[in-house]
Amino acid sequence: MMFAFGVTLFALGIGLSIALHEYGHFLTAKAFGMKVRRYFIGFGPTLFSWRRGETEYGLKAIPAGGFCDIAGMTALDELEPDEHERAMYKQATWKRLVVMLGGPMGNFVFGFVLVVVLAVGWGLPNLMLSSSAVVGDVGCVAASQEPPRQDAQGRWVPGGVSDCAGTGPAEEAGIEPGDLIVAVDGQPVADFGELVRLVQPAEGVITVTVERGEERLDFPVQVEPAQRYVIEPGQSLEQARPETVSAIGVGAGRLAPPEPLGVLPAVPASVAFTGDMAVLTWDAMLRIPERMPAVVRSIMGEDRDPDTPISVVGASRIGGEVAERGLWEVFILLLASLNFFIGLFNLLPLLPLDGGHIAVTIYESIRNRIRRMMGKPNGAPVDYTKLLPITFTVMLLGGAVMLLTITADIVNPIRLF
Repeated sequence: MMFAFGVTLFALGIGLSIALHEYGHFLTAKAFGMKVRRYFIGFGPTLFSWRRGETEYGLKAIPAGGFCDIAGMTALDELEPDEHERAMYKQATWKRLVVMLGGPMGNFVFGFVLVVVLAVGWGLPNLMLSSSAVVGDVGCVAASQEPPRQDAQGRWVPGGVSDCAGTGPAEEAGIEPGDLIVAVDGQPVADFGELVRLVQPAEGVITVTVERGEERLDFPVQVEPAQRYVIEPGQSLEQARPETVSAIGVGAGRLAPPEPLGVLPAVPASVAFTGDMAVLTWDAMLRIPERMPAVVRSIMGEDRDPDTPISVVGASRIGGEVAERGLWEVFILLLASLNFFIGLFNLLPLLPLDGGHIAVTIYESIRNRIRRMMGKPNGAPVDYTKLLPITFTVMLLGGAVMLLTITADIVNPIRLF
């Protein structure tokens, strides 16, 4: 019951995020005197609608977005007699930019409010360190490992390692629990998995760089051979094979749980947290193309990589999982990250996204300024028909990504627990 409630609540949160995005366009367009013909959530057949003033409001059958129909968004738009002076493409450049930025700003504001709620209610995790190579324990290097096995739910899990005693290479070198490993032989370490990938093929003595408080320390560490089950990138755990690799005897640790903040200190902390989240969201967004092959392989039956893109179906399912376990702080964090993703994605300079319209508007402004410097009148508005091939390509690729991620989230969803 709680799982279904969480799925429904997260789906409503997605709907609210879309509504706020379109409301950002709606509010700024109205403020500048532009005519908003329609304000709809969803696409496809209309479920219901009503008219208030000059604007029609409504809900459509396919909850995959929304739109705010502003008169004269482009020069191709057919205008009614009362719309010519209020057409968007005839307005000052800065007004058009504000209207197009209004949508992403709606998501950024909503995401920031959610972050403040998270800060006050539960505290803010350190996003830049939460997946990093924080040392949890140091000790001996187990000589061998059991093969991967299936648990009661049929999922593949790593096998245990053999018993060992005494100190290990990292401990002997001086590395301590709580140290943050940031580099191996000068190569940056982003997370514990990357630490393993750098250490396993190493030989002899390696230099492990750690951060301990305000200090940055280098430790020479003599690696030890050990038998482990390893997999290549893109493989599933059941395909792991035994190999002799190097190890240094460190285990992954966890950061201290965050502390709830008061309302006043929560605001600046939330600003910093939002900056970290924006950086991570942007990086994740840029990795989508390279992660799509893994999505396709998961549809074919390969274990689903948690680092692959998800659809609104998968996001809602994860929302249900965390709600079922009472992890409402994770629920809020997921919804906040979704809003930052929507906002940043829409700023990409590609039509039909907001960023594409922004790019066209800036181009027209620069072009007209140059023409005026040359004593020429402003040029005609950009002919969007010439940009249709780019627009259709973006829509086709976006539709393909959406279809693949929805399929993967149905046949092989990401499970957090």
